[in-house]
Amino acid sequence: MRPAQLLQVLDREFSSTVEGHHTPVMMWGPPGVGKSQMVAQVAARHGVSVIDIRLSQMEPSDLRGIPFRVGERVEWAVPGILPHVDRHGPHGILFLDEINAAPPAVSAAAYQLILDRRLGEYQAPAGWAIFAAGNRQGDRGVTYSMPSPLANRFSHFEVETNLDDWVGWAYKMAIDERIIAFLRFRPELLFDFDPAHNPVAFPSPRSWEFAHRGLKKFEDHPELLQGTLQACVGPAAGVELHAFINSLDQMPNLDAIVAGEEVAVPTEIDLQYAVAAALVGRAIRAKEQPDTLAIWGNILEYAQRFPQREMGVMLVSDLHRAVGPEIFEVPAFAAWAQTISDVMLYE
Repeated sequence: MRPAQLLQVLDREFSSTVEGHHTPVMMWGPPGVGKSQMVAQVAARHGVSVIDIRLSQMEPSDLRGIPFRVGERVEWAVPGILPHVDRHGPHGILFLDEINAAPPAVSAAAYQLILDRRLGEYQAPAGWAIFAAGNRQGDRGVTYSMPSPLANRFSHFEVETNLDDWVGWAYKMAIDERIIAFLRFRPELLFDFDPAHNPVAFPSPRSWEFAHRGLKKFEDHPELLQGTLQACVGPAAGVELHAFINSLDQMPNLDAIVAGEEVAVPTEIDLQYAVAAALVGRAIRAKEQPDTLAIWGNILEYAQRFPQREMGVMLVSDLHRAVGPEIFEVPAFAAWAQTISDVMLYE
């Protein structure tokens, strides 16, 4: 399932805790595709806490608690890591990451917690959702086959990578526009993981965020930049990204474009992707300016000039994802839409 769709599922599952219809969710996917990031986004949207429990690092007693004697009977001390209304609030997300990397004895201890929301005398707060995530057995991670009794306690979703969804997230997170442009130019590098070779660094949604950080830290140290990018996304992708960034000194004048001046579209396809990504960034920053609609209109007019109309469609689609439906209020949008009336727009 696409990340944008799975986010809606997680959001609805969180909200359903209030209605009593919540079903624990298990997300499957290779490393770096954004499983933990999606859980964090849902928590941030609702303003609640996430308790991240790595079952692979625990013993069964860490979940069940420690027994102690009270008179003639034995009771159990509830582990402090589990959600408690007084400590953590009435609503939140209990995230069981790397659940299928846990030894069988530990995952067995979680059976009752996941299905019945109980563990011995402990009762999970009603407003807490339970989400879990794990790598597939073919991903070369440390995994155990999930026992059927545990698997049957979840609804299961396979996390796919999708460039449009990642681009929408990247603009919201202010990821460097050159990285967005590069992945638009080389979409197959959004995620390129070959379990057979078990690489240490490889392109993934998570590692491209690392590359963004590397750019911010080492752009003014050219002797270190290429090696840093390779350390984030792997040797081949790092070299390609570095070469792509170095070619951008031939970019047209973006200030002139957003000012509505006549500026030629570059003939090189990689520069066209770079211009498109940079203009979306300018449109986002223009929301803080008094002439927002004029700037957006000039960008829409420039979108009509691309020799390949699909490039203009990509630019405006990303623009819509980044700034929202307000783009439809710009008069130039109707003119642009007329020029591509025979090209299908996909959201």
